[in-house]
Amino acid sequence: MERLRKRLESAKKALVSFEQLATIEMPTDVERDAAIQRFGFSFEASWKAAKQYLYDIEGVDIGSPKGVIRSCREVQLLEDDETVLALEMVNDQNLTVHTYNEEVAIKIHSNLHRYYALLQRWVERMVERAVEQERCLTTSGVGTVLNAGRSIGN
Repeated sequence: MERLRKRLESAKKALVSFEQLATIEMPTDVERDAAIQRFGFSFEASWKAAKQYLYDIEGVDIGSPKGVIRSCREVQLLEDDETVLALEMVNDQNLTVHTYNEEVAIKIHSNLHRYYALLQRWVERMVERAVEQERCLTTSGVGTVLNAGRSIGN
């Protein structure tokens, strides 16, 4: 659970910096490219947090981003339409190495506001469920890995 807490904290921090650029309506080329890069950081942190969540909470060990997304749908962390968008997000993430191509960069950037909102919901749901799992463990007397007074949600 400690590793999950750290992964979720990293994802939340990445999303804060991503939001600053993802919400710019008419970005310069530099702002657009920076937003795409922050999208990449946020996506990586979020899917790795989900991978850890699936392992720690659900007992599922998945290695790829698309596999993690599909598994998150199975455990109701993502709804069907969110899963479709998340799989599109993986495809765009894979294209981020081609941002030197203006058309690719514009296409990816046009989706960033939707990707930000999805990543935010996904991470929030993981945090909520991890906190609930911690409460259940504490209530049942099993104990918890998290430090007293520090929860995933803080």
